[in-house]
Amino acid sequence: GDGVNDALALKKANIGIAMGSGTEVAKKSSDMVLADDNFSTIVSAIEEGRTIYNNTKQFIRYLISSNIGEVVCIFMTGILGMPEVLVPIQLLWVNLVTDGLPATALGFNPPEPDVMRKPPRKSDEPIVSRATFMRYMVIGTYVGLATVGGFGLWCMYAPNGPQISFSVLCGAEGEAWLESFEGGKKVPMTVALSVLVTVEMFNALNALGDSSLLTVGPMSNLYLVGAILLSFSLHFFILYVPAVAVIFGVAPLDMWAWKLIFALSAPIVFVDEVMKVFVRRAEYTKDKVQ
Repeated sequence: GDGVNDALALKKANIGIAMGSGTEVAKKSSDMVLADDNFSTIVSAIEEGRTIYNNTKQFIRYLISSNIGEVVCIFMTGILGMPEVLVPIQLLWVNLVTDGLPATALGFNPPEPDVMRKPPRKSDEPIVSRATFMRYMVIGTYVGLATVGGFGLWCMYAPNGPQISFSVLCGAEGEAWLESFEGGKKVPMTVALSVLVTVEMFNALNALGDSSLLTVGPMSNLYLVGAILLSFSLHFFILYVPAVAVIFGVAPLDMWAWKLIFALSAPIVFVDEVMKVFVRRAEYTKDKVQ
C-alpha cells in the first residue's frame, strides 16, 4: 500500500509492504518499505531471505553432525574398550580451526536452483525437522565410526603397523601393546584425526544445499573450496612440521595411511546423498498431507 487508507491493512497483514513513494503513515504501519517502488524487488528480497535461512540451516547441520561424530567416536572407544583414539588438544584443534573455516564459508552458499519453487514455510516451523534430525544422526554416526575405524584398521592391517587382532586391540593389553610399538599411539591417532578432518571436509561439501551435490556442484561456493584447502593446509602443517607435531601428539603419515583415510572419508558423500533423498520425500509427503 501507499496511502493513508492502506495503513490498517498494512498493520494487519502478515508482512505489510509500503511503497517508498507512499505516505509516512503507510510506511510506519508496514513491516517493509519498498524503496525503489519496483515489485520485482520483493521477489529478490524473498529469494535472499530464503537463501539466508537455508544457509543458516546448512551451518547448523554441518556443525551438529560433526559434533555428533566426535561424541560417537569417544562413546564407541569406551564401549569397545579401545585405547584413546583422540586427545583433547586434537579435538580442540578440529573444533576451533578445521571445522570453523568451512562452517563460516557455508554462509556464502548461492541460492539453490529450486529455492523460489518451494511453498512458503510456516512461521512456527522448526528449523530442525524430525527427518532432518535423523539425517544429522546418521551422518554424525558415520563420522564417528569412520574415525574409530581409521584407528583400528591401521593397527590391524598397516604394513608398518603392529598388525594386532581386533580382540587384542580392544582387550586390557591393547594400550600396553601399542605403547610398546615403535612410535606408540602417535601414528594411529594421527590416522584417526586425519579421518575426522577429511570426512568433515567432505561433509562440508554436502552442506552446499539440500539439493544433490551433483546438481549444485562444489565450485558453486569458491569460499568453501578455499576454506577446505586452507583447513587441509593447516592440518598438513601440524603433521609435517616436527616442532608443531610434538605439541599435538601426531606423526607424519605414509601413502598407505592416506589411502585408508580417503577410503573411509569419501563414502560420506554417498551416505548424505541417500539421506537428502529421504528428507526430501519426507518433506514432500508432509506438504502434500497439509
